[in-house]
Amino acid sequence: MFVNVIGAGLAGCECAAVLAKYGFDVKLHEMKPVKRTPAHRSDGFAELVCSNSLRSDKLDNAVGLLKEELRKLNSLIIRCADETRVPAGGALAVDRELFSEAVTDYIKNEKHIEIISGEVTDIPDGPTVIATGPLTDGSMLACIEALLGDSLHFFDAAAPIVTAESIDMSRVFSASRYDRGSDYLNCPMTRLEYFNFIRAITEAETVPLHEFEDKKVFEGCMPVEVMAKRGDLTLAYGPLKPVGFDNCLASDGRKPFAVVQLRKENAEGTLYNIVGFQTNLKFQEQKRVFGMIPGLENAEFMRYGVMHRNSFIQSPKHLTPYYSLRTRPDLFFAGQLTGVEGYVESAASGYAAGLNMARYLMELPQIDFTRKTAIGSLAHYVSEYNGGSFQPMNICYGIMERLDNAPREKFRRFIALSERALTCIDEIIKEYNLK
Repeated sequence: MFVNVIGAGLAGCECAAVLAKYGFDVKLHEMKPVKRTPAHRSDGFAELVCSNSLRSDKLDNAVGLLKEELRKLNSLIIRCADETRVPAGGALAVDRELFSEAVTDYIKNEKHIEIISGEVTDIPDGPTVIATGPLTDGSMLACIEALLGDSLHFFDAAAPIVTAESIDMSRVFSASRYDRGSDYLNCPMTRLEYFNFIRAITEAETVPLHEFEDKKVFEGCMPVEVMAKRGDLTLAYGPLKPVGFDNCLASDGRKPFAVVQLRKENAEGTLYNIVGFQTNLKFQEQKRVFGMIPGLENAEFMRYGVMHRNSFIQSPKHLTPYYSLRTRPDLFFAGQLTGVEGYVESAASGYAAGLNMARYLMELPQIDFTRKTAIGSLAHYVSEYNGGSFQPMNICYGIMERLDNAPREKFRRFIALSERALTCIDEIIKEYNLK
């Protein structure tokens, strides 16, 4: 018996790897290199489209907890991320090319996985996991909508990348916030530089999104120009907040009014990502406006920021907490198409879908990780949300089961939630003898 897994992104690769570990033959369908979306740049698997950061790696942060749960579960995606990480303070960031190569090599060398290149235009019969990602469109999206009803969508954006050699190092300083190393380059702005920048970015031309009237934008990937239009100080209190730096001065000799951060994009440190600068500005406007940032006056852009449409299904109407379709138990969905948002969240859903598909085929009870864990909380969010408007969700402590007698102080409460979750994961691994 074989399982079709459609899509070789983070969720699809994680799912295929789990199924292979349990001895199931997998036909992994990936439309690249035959076809690409406008957001994709390479032919490798698990391509990171928006950023090279998998966000915080600390246990007082929900995504840090989710990564630690996946480490305990021997996640392929997290293992490859750890192997290809680049310095990023308290975050897990990767060299995205080496990361994709590591995942691709593993998948191609797994004897139970057969790679089938080309676009899938219909939902196959038999055991199938659809992990086509948020950029699902065309015939596959039409088939999903015919099966489930209309899909939902939102827009998100990617940040630009500049070369290290084009940065004016005399105008920037190396440091991570709150003395957590020196992994970032920081561009300090005076009050005048900041407000001139705000005026320029709010007046700059954006790429029109002709085909859609409702410009739904995901809050977690909000374009920098959209944030700027919410108020002159929005960026100064957001991604450009000038806090956590000691002995840092702007060009006027005073403490900076705002700080733009640059994060290493690759292991060699030859490329830098402009942190928090997801954008839909026209390319020439990005060069002009972002060139107003101290140190980036002559920046060479290796990749400009872009915006794209993300699709997702109305999972609460259709999915179980195991990511299977309620009306067809041999059909699973995984990844951002389900409404989980983020790289790590996508991998987590792929792991859970692959594990529960394997257990379904072995006629074993499927595993509910429960809302005491991060991985289980995501599954319950997408399958049980009962609010007025279902929207994609990053992992957060707010969707996890509350603690009895929880500490009032936030840091201690978050650590307590993480400790309970990891204990729960250990118990599940032991109870179900997970590999």
